[in-house]
Amino acid sequence: MFLLMGPITNILLLYVLAAVLPAIFLMLYVYNQSRMHRQPTGLLVRLVWDGVLAALAATVLELIGESLLNSSSLANSPNYLAFLAFLIVGVVEEGTKFFFMRKDTWHNPYFETRFDGIVYCVFASLGFAAFENIKYVFSYGLGVAPSRALLAIPGHMSFAVLMGYFYGRAKLKEDCGHHGEAVLMQTIGYLAAVGLHGAYDYCAMLGSDTSTIVFFIIIIVIYLIVFRLVKHEAANDRIV
Repeated sequence: MFLLMGPITNILLLYVLAAVLPAIFLMLYVYNQSRMHRQPTGLLVRLVWDGVLAALAATVLELIGESLLNSSSLANSPNYLAFLAFLIVGVVEEGTKFFFMRKDTWHNPYFETRFDGIVYCVFASLGFAAFENIKYVFSYGLGVAPSRALLAIPGHMSFAVLMGYFYGRAKLKEDCGHHGEAVLMQTIGYLAAVGLHGAYDYCAMLGSDTSTIVFFIIIIVIYLIVFRLVKHEAANDRIV
């Protein structure tokens, strides 16, 4: 039995690394773009854990949401997949990420610049994605790791960058005394992430040749925009 522990441990480690390394790489990429100041390690670790908590909460809420959807008149609708992708997956997953991320950052004294909003959202979202990826790799094997590293993990980062773009601006509005505008910015950021996430999942769920082509076009455009946005926001950061 003890002779087997070494190989078994190595296999488990390989699976975990295949699942989490893409997320870690993107976290470091965004973190290293920050020019004005560095976030404390403890807060960043907490945000990754927030992502894990968000994934656990989303699992339960999505089961409930899908059950309600399947028991409603929408179950037989030709737009069923759209309802599932946008109203269940998008709303729930981005909602749980936003909830856990916000509770640890909105009043945090280290939230000092607009770009911090992107950093916070990305770390929470990639914590979510890494945990989700571990489940997929252990369920379906290492064969799914490359596609998820190129699609699902950067996808979650993209949703987070969009949310964080508005989240950082919301903090600036709040600190200037414009509470209503801050709420509006947070709402826009959340809905934008939901819309992008829903579109991503909807195209993936359809599975037709046309939707697959559209899916990859969306992915390429999103990545080009998001990585440029990260660099632009980091270069033009400002104190909140």
